[in-house]
Amino acid sequence: MTKSLLLTFGVILLAFIFSCRSDAGEGNGKSGDKGDPQLIHGIEVEWISIEGGEFTMGSPENEPERLFNEVQHPVVLNSFKLSKYPVTFAQFDEFCRKTGRELPDDKGWGRGERPVINVSWEDAVAFAEWMGLRLPTEAEWEYACRGGTTTPFSTGRCLSTSQANYNGGNAYHNCDPGQYRRRTVEVGSFDPNPLGLHDMHGNVWEWTQDWFHLYPDTLRVNPVAREVAEHKVIRGGGWNSSASMCRCARRMSADPEGTFIFVGFRLAKDI
Repeated sequence: MTKSLLLTFGVILLAFIFSCRSDAGEGNGKSGDKGDPQLIHGIEVEWISIEGGEFTMGSPENEPERLFNEVQHPVVLNSFKLSKYPVTFAQFDEFCRKTGRELPDDKGWGRGERPVINVSWEDAVAFAEWMGLRLPTEAEWEYACRGGTTTPFSTGRCLSTSQANYNGGNAYHNCDPGQYRRRTVEVGSFDPNPLGLHDMHGNVWEWTQDWFHLYPDTLRVNPVAREVAEHKVIRGGGWNSSASMCRCARRMSADPEGTFIFVGFRLAKDI
C-alpha cells in the first residue's frame, strides 16, 4: 500500500517537473515578477519583466471581426520591461510641473490615478525620454497583451465589462453586452492579464513607437516600423471602443501631433 502510494506520488512529481521544463522555452511572455517599483525624478513606475521569445503576431483568418492589416507573421523579441499600468495623470502632472509644460485637460473626469489623456505621441515620447525610458514597440505591446494566449483577448473568446473599460453596448461576436461607463476609470480597476499587466484591453488606447505600415509576412526580429508615415500605431482600445477594437491583434493609427480623450500610453525599457 505504502509503496504504491510512493510510486504514484513519484510519477505525479516527475510529470509536474517535466511540464514545467517543457513550458520554459516556448516564448509565452512569462512575467519574471509581479511588480518591480522604480523611482525616477520622484515618480514611481512599477515594472513587469517580460521574458522574450517567439510568437505569432496578428490574427488568424477565422477570427471574427479581424481586419486585413492583421496578417499573421512570426516575431522574435528580446526580454524587456513594461509598466504595470498606463501612465497616470499623477505621474504626467509631476513631469509637467518639473519641466514647465502645460497640464493636459482631464475633461472634468478627474486626475490622480486615471490614465493620462489628451497627450500626443510627441508628448508621450518627451515624458518617456525625460524618464530615461521609451515607448513599447507595436510587437512588444501585442506580445505583452497576449501573455501567451492566442485568443482574441487575453481573457479568452470574450471580454466583459467586468474585465475592462470599453463600450459594452458593442459586444464582441456572440458575446454578452455590458456596461458603458463613458469615461476613463482609475488604472488597475480590473484584474491583470496573465503577465500581471493592467488595462491592456480598454480604458485608453496606447501610443507605440511604430509608424503605421502593413505587416510583412516573414519572420521579424525585434521589429519596429521606423520608416516615416502619416500616422503612429495605437493599441488596446479605449473607454469608448467596441469590444472588437480591444482585441489583442487590433491595430489603429493616429496623428502623432494630435491629442485625444481616448489615447494615453505606457512605458517600456530594455533589460
